Amino acid sequence: MTTSTPVTIGLIGAGRMGAFHAEALARRIPGARLGAIADPAPGLAANLAKTLACPRHFSNVEELFADPAIDGVVIATPARTHAAMIEAAARAGKAVFCEKPMAATLEEADRAIAAAASASVPLQVGFNRRFDRGFGSALAKISAGEIGTPQLMRSNTRDPKLADPARIPQWTIFLETLIHDFDTLNWLNPGATAVEVYAAGDALIRPDFKTHGLLDTSVVTIRYDNGALAIADASFQAVYGYDVRAEVFGTGGLVTAGDLLATHTTTYTAAGGTTSTVRSDQELFRDAYISELAHFAECTRTGQQPSVTGHDARAALTIALAAIESIERGVPVRPRAAFATNV
Repeated sequence: MTTSTPVTIGLIGAGRMGAFHAEALARRIPGARLGAIADPAPGLAANLAKTLACPRHFSNVEELFADPAIDGVVIATPARTHAAMIEAAARAGKAVFCEKPMAATLEEADRAIAAAASASVPLQVGFNRRFDRGFGSALAKISAGEIGTPQLMRSNTRDPKLADPARIPQWTIFLETLIHDFDTLNWLNPGATAVEVYAAGDALIRPDFKTHGLLDTSVVTIRYDNGALAIADASFQAVYGYDVRAEVFGTGGLVTAGDLLATHTTTYTAAGGTTSTVRSDQELFRDAYISELAHFAECTRTGQQPSVTGHDARAALTIALAAIESIERGVPVRPRAAFATNV
């Protein structure tokens, strides 16, 4: 394969996020083309393939893995299936982009990382904030020493509206929402490792679902081995919009990232001033989602290691699992050790 040849990517999972990624692959990534879509739900893959003029669609994921024309796969299936999908894709020799979380347990994460390493295929995980220009600029300033040594950090994810609570798996707030914040805090504190986690959470939006295991509001504090203290918070219902921000306070200053404004226009009337806010992740991080897939296409073409790896995903997962344990025990918890092998 030459550097000028587009890579052919297969999409697994044609739901909300999968459809967004499929459209980007079909129309917005110069170095990639959408070669196939797979989803077991009747008609879902076929309908999306028709919309995007994708040449092949499958209801059986194994048929996509077996397709020799597919160079890499984008996994956008339900979160608890991710690790098994990574292993299957790696066995088939496909480069892998997987939406977060990479896995629900450390044992699953280790198997997924090992499978990709054994097959010598790239494994990239979808932490889209790393591809946002504002967050990237913040990291550059931190890495250049412009704010000194990080001391206090904060990251938040606040969704605009709680979805059907009956369909939200237990611990989603940690494994699928705050997992972004845990990765962001790790990333913005280069070289540091989380050594203590304490979490508090409750069902403040839908108290009637607390007995079903739903937590819709949480605050997590993290202590790092370089002394930095961090706070991550999440809510499933911020009525004012989709709110994702971060800040790092250091010995030499402060850097912030994130902005929920849809535009930088303010309207002033007799009622006061108003601005509009974004209402979804796809609206706020549209360019970041496209950039991460462009990066994956390049890694698929060259075989290079992605900038966000399975090891990064595992590090965020250790914090998420420690937060769950902290909720269950009511005490601070030390995250489990890093991946033990060199793969």
